[in-house]
Amino acid sequence: MIEHVVIVGGGTAGWLSAGMIAANKHKYSNSTPKITLIESPNIKTLGVGEGTWPSMRNTLQQIGINEREFIKSCNVSLKQGSQFKGWRDGSIQDSYYHPFITPPGYYECDLHTHWQSLAPEMPFADFVSVQSCVCDHKKAPKQFATPDYAGVTNYGYHLDASKFAELLKDHCTDKLNVNYICDDVIGVNTDDNNNITSLVLAKHDELHLDLVIDCSGMHSLLIDKHYGVEFQRCDDVLFNDSALATHLPYSDDNEQIESATVATAQEAGWTWDIGLQTRRGVGYTYSSRHSTDEQAEQVLRDYIRKTSNDRLAQSVDVRKISFTPGYRKQFWVKNCLAVGMSAGFFEPLEASALAMVELSLTMLTEEFPVDHNHMTMLSERFNNRFTYRWQRVVDFLKLHYLFNTRDEPYWVDARDDQSTPNSLKQLLQIWQYQAPNRHDLTQNEEVFPSASYQYVLYGLGFIPKVSKTLSLAQQQQAQRLFQQNRENQSRFIQALPGNRELVTHIKSKVA
Repeated sequence: MIEHVVIVGGGTAGWLSAGMIAANKHKYSNSTPKITLIESPNIKTLGVGEGTWPSMRNTLQQIGINEREFIKSCNVSLKQGSQFKGWRDGSIQDSYYHPFITPPGYYECDLHTHWQSLAPEMPFADFVSVQSCVCDHKKAPKQFATPDYAGVTNYGYHLDASKFAELLKDHCTDKLNVNYICDDVIGVNTDDNNNITSLVLAKHDELHLDLVIDCSGMHSLLIDKHYGVEFQRCDDVLFNDSALATHLPYSDDNEQIESATVATAQEAGWTWDIGLQTRRGVGYTYSSRHSTDEQAEQVLRDYIRKTSNDRLAQSVDVRKISFTPGYRKQFWVKNCLAVGMSAGFFEPLEASALAMVELSLTMLTEEFPVDHNHMTMLSERFNNRFTYRWQRVVDFLKLHYLFNTRDEPYWVDARDDQSTPNSLKQLLQIWQYQAPNRHDLTQNEEVFPSASYQYVLYGLGFIPKVSKTLSLAQQQQAQRLFQQNRENQSRFIQALPGNRELVTHIKSKVA
């Protein structure tokens, strides 16, 4: 029986693990385990991931966190997707959206074919969705009276990662009875089958356990340092292995907040720009094979100068983060499960990091082990499922780079056929004849749905070899959907408040 679950490491991954496991205790067969989180006083959390997918709304609801309190406490703004600037040719007009909303009629009608025949000059996202227009106007995805976790359009969050971890910590310890220990793990004890039986701590008593979650980030204290699980490097596919990050104040307290993450292509990588309530989170992720740190810092400061002012560009402090893109070849070994950066990490494109944390915890809590025999079977299934999911993350992130015509060495190398996984090449061959659809993806809970592939593929200007011919009925249906979308764009712009207006209103209603 699983009587004690120990989580090693805090941060967002650690406290989400504690919250999800504790909040779902009622689901576990014959078990209501004690939950303990150990956090080292000597290791700072990375605190870079500031964007989520819409799935975070359900996660926070499960844990029992009030959305309005979350928005007030964590400097939250509402995110409706990503905007990509310069990823094709770098021209001023080079921009497309990957919104969170699934296009109306997506499963009933071939919207891509109708778009090609009716309005190929219009951005695909504009043709099939209201959300790119909503983001252009910096509108919120909900109205003042919309209930918690509900939306007029689909949305996730931009948040302060450090404040989010603190909110989760307070909620888990105060409301969910999670035990907290601030200490260093200095030793590991195992049984004859190499299951971890206890952890030796620097200042506290030995901690006995039945299941341990490794959320120790890049340190990978258990999955790597103890079990030595091999790391699958992916730097031959995704080149970015470095990042510079900083925080920027708004020039005006009433400045509108972006409703999407803005990802702008640069000479050896791309900059992210995330609007929170009181600041912007800005950074540059790049390839150390294509840029020196000094060159990268100049690129970031030039971006700040262009989007803010010269004073900030010269004075702001930046911090360097180095990482190896890839994932573990196993995530669950014996009674140790790696979640978060200890399991894998890539450049912060498309907010995949937190999405993978949520998927990992959802599977664990829905298939919580009864004992070690059960755990052996579950771990094999988990490892197979998440190897597939990490491979899909690699494919989807790589897709963003393939159709550029930029002439910098980084971008030339990024579109090289030799750096493209065979699994993605096979999909691209199929997509020459048909649009991405749910049959391309074999899992019930994919990291990225097929609609996301369409937004990116057609946003980048991909043109299939073969165009389908629509029947008259299909044409009429597609035309109705297009017209409805045009009408909704005008209606939503009028009815929705600005992103800043909404969060200001929400904060005023929280005691």
